Parts: sequence; C-alpha cells; structure tokens
Amino acid sequence: MSLWTPGGEHTPRPDAASDPAAAPPGMDPEHLSPEDRARLEEMQAEMDEVRRQLLQAPAAVVVANHAMGLYELAAIHLTAQAPRLSEAVLAIDALAAIVEGLAGRLGEAEPTLQGALAQLRAAYLEVRGRAGPAAGAVGDDSGPAA
Repeated sequence: MSLWTPGGEHTPRPDAASDPAAAPPGMDPEHLSPEDRARLEEMQAEMDEVRRQLLQAPAAVVVANHAMGLYELAAIHLTAQAPRLSEAVLAIDALAAIVEGLAGRLGEAEPTLQGALAQLRAAYLEVRGRAGPAAGAVGDDSGPAA
C-alpha cells in the first residue's frame, strides 16, 4: 500500500510507525541536528498516537468524518465568489459514492450524510440556475449524479 503525501507517493514499512529512528523518505535522521531529531521523534510519537486512536475508532466514524470533508469541499466550490461547478460536481459525486455505495453501513452518521448530500445537490441546482447554462460543469452540464 502506498500513501500520497505532498512530497509524493510513499510506501511505509510495516515497522516504520513504531521505529522512532525511522524518518520520512529523503530525511536521514543521522544527518539531523539534535533539535530536529527531537522534533522528528515528537512528530512520530504524535503519529503513533493518531494511529492508536484510529485503531480504536469504528471505521464508520472515520469514513463519515472523511465524507464530511467532501461536503465541505463541495460547499467551498459552490459558495466561491465565482462558483466552480465542475469542481463541486466532483466532490458531490464522491460524497454520493460513499453515502450511496455504503448505504446501511455508515452507522449513526448515515442520516446526516444523506441529508448533507441532498443539501449539496439542491445547492448545486440553485447555483447553476443563477449562473445560467454556460456555467455548468466543464464537458458535462448534467450536474452531480442524482
């Protein structure tokens, strides 16, 4: 499994999270100042704590949290000074893929996520209606999947 990071793709070693000397790619801890090494070890300890917390949280809660990030992303694009409808459509469709694709498996957050998706779809139609047909999604004026 690889992870996307701002520095590029990274394939973590299975033991990397528990190895305080392990450093991100391209950062050799042997060449760090004592202060930077201490900072690196502190960041790794924080990441270990985050991993521990994620392991204790039900996956449905974590997935719902990420889904709400997609809601926020769509809302940002819809409410921008110049709405970016094609970007909003992608975020709305991604949220729909989660909410509809995992129906019945999202726990207590499922009704909230369904409502959020409905709100975004309605907001998209409203914004597109105000902007006119020329403002539809690039290459696809059909809007988000219903």
